[in-house]
Amino acid sequence: MHLEFTPEDQAFRAIVRGFIASNLPTDIAARVNGRQPLVKDDYTRWQKILHGRGWGAPAWPREFGGAGWTPIQQYIFEEECAAAGAPMQLPFGPKMVGPVIIAFGNEFQQRRFLPGIASGEEWWCQGFSEPDAGSDLASLKTRAERVPGPAGGRYLVNGQKTWTTYAHYADWIFCLVRTRSEGRPQEGISFLLIDMKTPGISVRPIAMLDGAREINEVWFENVEVPVSGLVGNENRGWAYAKFLLDQERTDIARVGRSKAALEYLKTIARRELDEGRPLIENQRFRDRVAQVELELIALEITNLRTLSNMARKRASGPEPSLLKIKGSEIEQMLSELMMQALGHRSIVQIGESIGADQRGDPIHRVFEAPLTGNYLNCRKTSIYGGSNEIQKNIISRIILGL
Repeated sequence: MHLEFTPEDQAFRAIVRGFIASNLPTDIAARVNGRQPLVKDDYTRWQKILHGRGWGAPAWPREFGGAGWTPIQQYIFEEECAAAGAPMQLPFGPKMVGPVIIAFGNEFQQRRFLPGIASGEEWWCQGFSEPDAGSDLASLKTRAERVPGPAGGRYLVNGQKTWTTYAHYADWIFCLVRTRSEGRPQEGISFLLIDMKTPGISVRPIAMLDGAREINEVWFENVEVPVSGLVGNENRGWAYAKFLLDQERTDIARVGRSKAALEYLKTIARRELDEGRPLIENQRFRDRVAQVELELIALEITNLRTLSNMARKRASGPEPSLLKIKGSEIEQMLSELMMQALGHRSIVQIGESIGADQRGDPIHRVFEAPLTGNYLNCRKTSIYGGSNEIQKNIISRIILGL
């Protein structure tokens, strides 16, 4: 198998690079390259620019409003975006619920939701994890009781989701709910699309260590959801969730983003510290940088092999789990080395109030280098998308039959 890019791939890369250079807003690129936090408008503006070029949903088939790119083209696009300082396309719409609706949704759902996802006009969030159901997702307790009525009736949803990223911005949530208690836990789960403006839904922010507001609790109290919000068949949601998580775990590899982070790490490590000597001249530090670079090269090769198999319609094996484990570990190592490279200048100091959240609690500013928030936030990468421990169990079952 050849892992070199073909002349056609290189020509495609030139097109992507030229478009990004001409259309990426400079203020957004400055925030991304400076590791500054982004706001909703940054993501929305870039998504609309991509949508205007027909690239709002690169992986989708053209008949559903996508770009129809091959997995290799998607990889090249994301690598070029990362190198240029473009925001990452938020995955919840284009990479998660969109493919599920295309594969398992009905025609009404496809016509209703896919255009707004591709254009960025409607934001989505993911309602999977619960306080007692994270890695053990099949133990979820949020319940949807079907009530007879016109147009097939409705569901009454009650329960709680947690760690819900950007729920405070979202227009819709795709949610795993329990619709049957008998039998294996996985066999009683359904996949619902729920309007976040529905009465009975409340969003409560979870304060992160650096004072940022990104994740939330979402509560459902007798929330009425029309049966038209059910994707596929009732009690088949576990199969749709597995399909979605395979997409997510491959995406978590984020090779392009880690390559850009590695270059940024080398840049700041070459700066003189207070003692007058760049940290890159320290042998032990340089060894650690070399180690993570070698692991990143190995990850990239594995990712390309996986994408090659996807392009040939071959079934995935343990590769998505491998990519998830190593991708998250490399991201964490890079964030740690960046902190070390900046020394005391990267230490967070939380204390100055810059306002209050919706509950009246103070929101704090992070001083000094913004890398602190990135470092703290990266602690979660080995947990979300299925914890690394769970991924190792999956790999063992696939390879060893355990």
